[in-house]
Amino acid sequence: MAASSLTNNLSMVLPRVLIVSRRTVRKNKFVDFVGEYHLDLIVGYGAVPVIVPRVAGIHTLLDSFEPIHGVLLCEGEDIDPSHYSLEPEFSSLSEEELNEIRTMHTSDTAIDREKDSIELRLARRCLERNIPYLGICRGSQVLNVACGGTLYQDVERELAKHGTNNSFVQHMDYENYDGHRHPVTILSDTPLHSWFKDSLDEQGNMELMVNSYHHQGVKRLAERFVPMAFAPDGLVEGFYDPDAYNPDEGKFIMGLQFHPERMRKNGSEEFDYPGCPSAYQEFAKAVIAYQKKVNNTMGNPRGAPKLDQEMEEKRRIIVRSFSLAKNLYESRPTSPLPKEPELEAGAEFLESNTALSLQQEKRLKQVGATVRNASSYLQRLRMNEEREMVARGIMGKMSAEQLSELLSFYHIMGKICSEALDKKLGAS
Repeated sequence: MAASSLTNNLSMVLPRVLIVSRRTVRKNKFVDFVGEYHLDLIVGYGAVPVIVPRVAGIHTLLDSFEPIHGVLLCEGEDIDPSHYSLEPEFSSLSEEELNEIRTMHTSDTAIDREKDSIELRLARRCLERNIPYLGICRGSQVLNVACGGTLYQDVERELAKHGTNNSFVQHMDYENYDGHRHPVTILSDTPLHSWFKDSLDEQGNMELMVNSYHHQGVKRLAERFVPMAFAPDGLVEGFYDPDAYNPDEGKFIMGLQFHPERMRKNGSEEFDYPGCPSAYQEFAKAVIAYQKKVNNTMGNPRGAPKLDQEMEEKRRIIVRSFSLAKNLYESRPTSPLPKEPELEAGAEFLESNTALSLQQEKRLKQVGATVRNASSYLQRLRMNEEREMVARGIMGKMSAEQLSELLSFYHIMGKICSEALDKKLGAS
């Protein structure tokens, strides 16, 4: 087999993880790059990193990077505050303080709107389609903003000014960039706890020492997320969506403020803790499972399979089932009701496992149940019509006085029911 043919086949088989590059200036020219540790870990755990270059206009071409089986977003400049606040008074910092911050963190405060646009679109695509997402440092901030959360424009200044505790934490040390560490408290029953449990104190000490390269961070955590770790000053250092976390099923939505891939011992490639690479390992597991789920849903990517006679007959039965269900929904049929077995094929199909969001699955199951029960529902409806005709016949023989008394009785019953219902709702 030719090398090019082998490469093409592998690109179809291996799951793809999109990573957006960071732009910098080198020898008076722009250079786009992604940290090697990210790439090494993604490849090491069985996925293919696909680098999305930070190029003007690339945010309009994201469809060309399909299929997307996972997204890893990492370091970069500050996110434009307009993405998480529409109010001019949003910042608690004065203009003088903001200028001092821009001077101190020159490389980070040069906002890159193109990168913002690319990454926010990718994050929202992951959230809409349940594509596995791992956000490291800036990537965690992008995820929080994409879900409606907000950020501190400068963690140390804002927490020192408005913080509820007096525990100062240094989140950036330019003099000791890779060696700087600060403690974080890991919350139990979270993925971080399971990854680092062998490094935590059995007597209840839940602290780890993590690296820190940031001056911004999560201020208000988006509602869908649950914290996994806090710094002593109260800053959220890790969070995830528990409803979208099951790597074996292709579910993974998480943000980490620190860099586990760079938590290495001085002068060595050995990790500070055995659990450091676990985020990438579990993320890659979710990416692989997500790809399998998508492939199972889409079928053979090389073309639609040819149906044999038996499969074609099943297809026709399902099509007829949906057609009958559609007629039942749109109007009350004048033709004889379909038999339940004729509807069951469509109902079973709708209730089968598919690579859909939880909301879509719930809706389709409801439709499936409606299709399955439509026949018996309409039979009950006709029975009610027959009872109504009998009641009309009886009331037609009653006097005006009797009908008036009957109407008054039902008005009283309706009022009593309404009062009882209000009390029950108020009690709940």
